[in-house]
Amino acid sequence: MVEEINAQLREHSWDLTPPTRFRMLSPENGIDYSETFSQVIKSTTIQLVLEIAVKKDWMIQQTSVGDNNLFIFKHGTSHVYVLVYVDDIIITGPASLVRAFHSSLARRFSLKDLGPLSYFLGIEATRTSSGLHLMQRKYIPDLLAKTNMQDAKPVLTPMSSSSQLTVLSGTPLADAKEYRMVVGSLQYLAFTRLDIAFPVNRLSQFMHRPTNLHWQAVKRVLRYLAGTRSHGIFLRRDAPLTIHAFSDVDWGRDKANYVSTNAYIIYFGGSPVFLSSKKQRSVSRSSTEAEYRAVANTASELKWICSLLTELGIDLPLAPVIYCDNIGATYLCANPVFHSKMKHVALDYHFVRENVQSGTLRVAHISGDDQLADALTKPLPPPRFTELNFKIGVKKLPPS
Repeated sequence: MVEEINAQLREHSWDLTPPTRFRMLSPENGIDYSETFSQVIKSTTIQLVLEIAVKKDWMIQQTSVGDNNLFIFKHGTSHVYVLVYVDDIIITGPASLVRAFHSSLARRFSLKDLGPLSYFLGIEATRTSSGLHLMQRKYIPDLLAKTNMQDAKPVLTPMSSSSQLTVLSGTPLADAKEYRMVVGSLQYLAFTRLDIAFPVNRLSQFMHRPTNLHWQAVKRVLRYLAGTRSHGIFLRRDAPLTIHAFSDVDWGRDKANYVSTNAYIIYFGGSPVFLSSKKQRSVSRSSTEAEYRAVANTASELKWICSLLTELGIDLPLAPVIYCDNIGATYLCANPVFHSKMKHVALDYHFVRENVQSGTLRVAHISGDDQLADALTKPLPPPRFTELNFKIGVKKLPPS
């Protein structure tokens, strides 16, 4: 097997094709010719590949090397995925092929074999017979220590349900350095902590002028994390490789400018692989308009994920489905009668309609009670927050 792979590598000059989204950028002479950078993987790609590896019961090997890239190695009908983040590498695929590939790689480069995947980019990975546990338990205490919050009293939610923070709330901080550092650190936790996505998005909107009230809200997020250090996500082995998403909007939430908060969660194989929680770019004149724009944003991300899965050699058995709790927006995706009322969102309209008509996307209505993305659009009271957290897939994981 090793000789066969080496022969293929020599024949094709490392016939390893990176997904088109991760292409090398040539430096421009006189502008950035002397600058250097390390190519890194999008977090969504990492979760998609790990999800595939868990479902196929593949070997997941970890390496470090002084090279940086993202590759897909095709050997007949089999694939080996090589995920690279600076000098950390994850190799996954059929066990015999991974071992042969790793041996071939080691002949060319100086590698440090770290064994089966256990810790990657601050994320603990625990493999069991039923799937893969991912958590950032070690990252949270370090963040609490930096802010002298080790002994903070835990709270049940990361943001008060009565929170009405605005840009003008409170008194500006004399030094905003710590605020910006902490909020930036919280963004990194989003890989496994979908439950803090909304407050982090909200608090990120005040980076240019944080106040004492904004800082109190940041400390509440830290208090929530202090009581949920072992929370994370679980990649199930027994779920089918299908894609679905939940799309939601809190219409006109920001009372300063009435721009809506848009959110969606994308699931692949039963596990959350991507989420977004952010303000829309402009004011929507109706809840249907706001919800439809959210569906269009979700559809755009789904289209890219489906393209990446094709590159990874994964054929989806069913077209992706987006669940939306606004019946007007749901009908708009398939009913041309609504077109005349929505001319100002024509681009979104045609984009979604084209995908629905071609059969590559389906938009379905669900009740507000079943809308999981609701937790990413607004602060919720403890009972509802806890309920949605469990359904989304963020829960306390067993010790590694």
